[in-house]
Amino acid sequence: MAKIALVTGASKGVGRGIAYGLAADGWDVFVNFGYDEAGAHETAARVRELGGRAWVIQADVGSSRQVRAMFEQVQAEAGALDLLVNNAGVQTWCSLLDLQEADWDRVHSTNLKGAFLCTQAAARMMRGRGGVIINIGSGCNKVPFPYLVDYTASKGGLDNLTMSAAVELGPYGIRVNCVAPGAILIERTLQETPDYAEVWGSLAPLRRVGTVEDVAHAVVFLASDKASFITGQTLYVDGGLFTQAPWPQPREGEIAYGVNKPQ
Repeated sequence: MAKIALVTGASKGVGRGIAYGLAADGWDVFVNFGYDEAGAHETAARVRELGGRAWVIQADVGSSRQVRAMFEQVQAEAGALDLLVNNAGVQTWCSLLDLQEADWDRVHSTNLKGAFLCTQAAARMMRGRGGVIINIGSGCNKVPFPYLVDYTASKGGLDNLTMSAAVELGPYGIRVNCVAPGAILIERTLQETPDYAEVWGSLAPLRRVGTVEDVAHAVVFLASDKASFITGQTLYVDGGLFTQAPWPQPREGEIAYGVNKPQ
């Protein structure tokens, strides 16, 4: 019997890719959306093509009332939940000194409060039978992103929420982990710069940007029994981008710092 997953913010981008990856692995998927209903139905249609059952479900994850209604619908439609993927997220491109309070509140309501509300509701459903919760973080779980102070703060909080939830929910057989993508080529990142793949791919040690499939593979693994002893961890899917430290590169004829000169 197929297992049941709920993916928030699955109408496009990384969330959509995760829904596809889960469906290909045999999962049935609740496709949550906040505003893009057409996109959510496109995601659900592809999930069905891949062999899974799919339901489209609208909810603002920052609203406790709407989250409660969403999980009541999951219970009514499927009777159980095996996996929650907290993917819904928004950001504000703005300097710290110019950031508006309303934008700070909006970002934290979705990215951090939304993950808390959904985690709490999912854990109450999973208690007694076990389950998996996977939060979708970011490279800014590890390093600060300029002009994204509200986003960076929310993802840092998500990292710590992951660990706290893993500790508290472990005795119930619920595993909680975080997948932190780096530079991923999606519709939104292409809006930042048309040559996004070239710019960011040149910086990553693996010399390419990531795809939604790269993120989906990590989620599918952590949701599987192969990861049954992994909890409270953050897995960076970034091609090494946020692992490397700034380091001066040697010019032609020079020796890299820390490397002995050949005899």
